[in-house]
Amino acid sequence: MKQILKSWVPLTAAFTFICGILYVTIQQTYRSNANDPQIQLAENTAALLNSGADPGVWGKAPAVEISTSLKPYLIIYDGEGNPIASDAVLDGKIPVLPAGVLDYTREQGSNIVTWQPRREVRSAIVILPFHSSISGFVVAGRSLRLVEEREGILIRQIAIGWIVSLILLLIVVGIAQVIFKS
Repeated sequence: MKQILKSWVPLTAAFTFICGILYVTIQQTYRSNANDPQIQLAENTAALLNSGADPGVWGKAPAVEISTSLKPYLIIYDGEGNPIASDAVLDGKIPVLPAGVLDYTREQGSNIVTWQPRREVRSAIVILPFHSSISGFVVAGRSLRLVEEREGILIRQIAIGWIVSLILLLIVVGIAQVIFKS
């Protein structure tokens, strides 16, 4: 038995590492893909605003309650960070970004972050500046609820596969020890 464990433990460590790499790779793919619709929405909206479109147009759509909706949303802030148009609300009010987010966007030219305006409300947001008759920022966001549900399923699938694989690996190592011992 000691010989079996001696062979099995290093294989277990290697397999655990591979499962970890697999999880991180897939999880990061899920999360980065969650930004794609917002990138398109922010770029298109910033382009319209840069060409002189009225920011007030976006505040006329029915409000998206970001704590419950999966629908992508837009918030337009002026250069000082005050909301000037929005089709998004959180508990009936236009949500406010944390201090420094727009400063970073101003310095870097864009910003892609996970935003949690309150507990259990997480969005993938893309922030782009615009410059026309006024300057400001376009924030395009979307709930991360489905992505986080997929991540939960992924962790369970990998954990089950890991456990089953380790048991099968133990059996194979045990059989190999018996075969090569005789």
